[in-house]
Amino acid sequence: MSQVRVTLPDGSVKEFELGSTPWDVARSISEGLARQSVAACLNGRKVDLSTPIVEDCHIELITLNSPAGLDLYRHSTAHLMAHAVKSLYGDDVQVTIGPSIENGFYYDFYSTKQTFSPEMFDVIEKKMEELATADLPIVRQEMSREDAIALFREMGELYKVQLIEDLPPNETISLYRQGDFVDLCRGPHLPTTKLIKAFKLTGVAGAYWRGSEKNAMLQRIYATAFPDKKELKAYLAKLEEARKRDHRKLGRELDLFSFSEEAGAGLVIWHPKGALLRTLLEDFERREHLKRGYDIVMGPQILRTELWKTSGHYENYRENMYFTEIDEQSYGIKPMNCLAHMLIYKSKMRSYRDLPLRFFELGTVHRHEKSGVLHGLLRVRGFTQDDAHILCSPEQLDAEIKGVLGFVRDVMGIFGFEYEMEISTRPEKSIGSDADWERATKALMAALEDSGLPFEINEGDGAFYGPKIDIKLKDALDRKWQCATIQCDFTLPERFDLTYVGSDGEKHRPVMLHRVILGAIERFVGVLIEHFAGNFPLWISPVQAVIINVTDNQAEYVGQVYEKLLAGGVRVKKDLRNEKLGFKIREAQMEKIPYMLVVGDREVEGGLVAPRDRTGKTLDPMTPEQFVRFIQDECSLYH
Repeated sequence: MSQVRVTLPDGSVKEFELGSTPWDVARSISEGLARQSVAACLNGRKVDLSTPIVEDCHIELITLNSPAGLDLYRHSTAHLMAHAVKSLYGDDVQVTIGPSIENGFYYDFYSTKQTFSPEMFDVIEKKMEELATADLPIVRQEMSREDAIALFREMGELYKVQLIEDLPPNETISLYRQGDFVDLCRGPHLPTTKLIKAFKLTGVAGAYWRGSEKNAMLQRIYATAFPDKKELKAYLAKLEEARKRDHRKLGRELDLFSFSEEAGAGLVIWHPKGALLRTLLEDFERREHLKRGYDIVMGPQILRTELWKTSGHYENYRENMYFTEIDEQSYGIKPMNCLAHMLIYKSKMRSYRDLPLRFFELGTVHRHEKSGVLHGLLRVRGFTQDDAHILCSPEQLDAEIKGVLGFVRDVMGIFGFEYEMEISTRPEKSIGSDADWERATKALMAALEDSGLPFEINEGDGAFYGPKIDIKLKDALDRKWQCATIQCDFTLPERFDLTYVGSDGEKHRPVMLHRVILGAIERFVGVLIEHFAGNFPLWISPVQAVIINVTDNQAEYVGQVYEKLLAGGVRVKKDLRNEKLGFKIREAQMEKIPYMLVVGDREVEGGLVAPRDRTGKTLDPMTPEQFVRFIQDECSLYH
């Protein structure tokens, strides 16, 4: 056969010489497409543009402006960074892995002689630019397992040797070469380094080899890359804004929370303003749940280990749990709230007339997160979830899922969040029958489809007991945050033998929905801080107003206004320090307090206050009583 038939995405068929490449196919369509193409999909398999076509196939060209093309571009830039590091530091450094990630890539290095720091980034970037402009072909090479191991062992790249040894016996070993640099990689890659135009190293952190604390500590250099410098510049500007909004930085500046090594890693210490902020959120949550027919419940912090074995947590989630012993009896500190809620359900006979039952708990849980992944409020070991479990009949399931979706819509609208959804399916480590997983997954899909809500499929990332809808918020900087989730569970009701008496007088099995709306309160507060840059909406601002005197002559009147505002439910403080007015106003703005009430002799005489907001806008003078009503009216929108 000297010709191959190539089917294009539009269904048209072209014939090419045997051994032609995807690049030849692109060029036959247009020179512009050939310039934009960076790889291809041959019969569903991603390949380099230089891959020979040896049989009839379906082809899709991957262009640089597509998500797959950008991902490939970043992975090739990760190789370029590793090449630069090896060129600069030689045998002092071993390379490990360098994947692309959202908005960029990283590469992990092992070294006992070299410690990377941001001060070294300019040197590494300069070497990367030099290698990119050298227009080095990026060439794929396949070899036997034995030859590949021998090659990397001779190079002193022992982590690459480990990776090859752990590959399945029938796995094709492929390498990519560019100049004097060679890396183990499945590919595909850009055809040449010259296509890499814009990149920036952004940070360095420690990371354990293969994520295990038992393994060596590596140095991870983070970076980003874009096809052109304008896109890179825009992204870096957004990154700088993200640094300004970092909830850890603002948390210190606004005196909301802290962490202490004395207390332990990943355990939040809430300061007065931070504790008040989360209390306001929790009170809001209670009101919203009561309005929707939820019952508030509370479960213990520890439960006997036998219960965790019954639920499957001991087998499937044990590494994330803490255990203790009391009177020679093993107990597990709860990482989730579902067990106590099932025990409440099981405490008496239930009828179909009782369903659905919606149990809500602001439950504090503890999970053993690895120290390397702890990150401010966003990843902690002790946190409180707005957790609820809905027990219903199979016939009620669709309406209950849609009810939760509506709850999420209403709450996210209050905070001004847009969001996206995906369904996470059965993971490898799981419990329950295939039939129950299929029923649960179809129920979630049907509810989304009926509601006209688009979703993606996230294969293999469900909970171990059931599939879930994951809801990802988009903040002011278009970053995505996982908060709300809806999990459909046919399995735990079976394991705990939960039943209800149906209209036929027979026992039936309920279905359970696990769901959170805000998710972990700690995480949600962290997201709120960054979304609003600390400028919280008035209704959840820990301090809504500060009264500022001009001179000591107004101190007594300030005290009177303060008492009136407190009595009216305004969260207020007074600033009577012997400082200049401008200084006190600037400081209140730095604290991001929504309103400053300036009081001078004129205000005292008229029984007024002169409000100005944190942006500097001044309002008409008003009486303290009018200001109380002003605050109440604005806050009433969220009650």
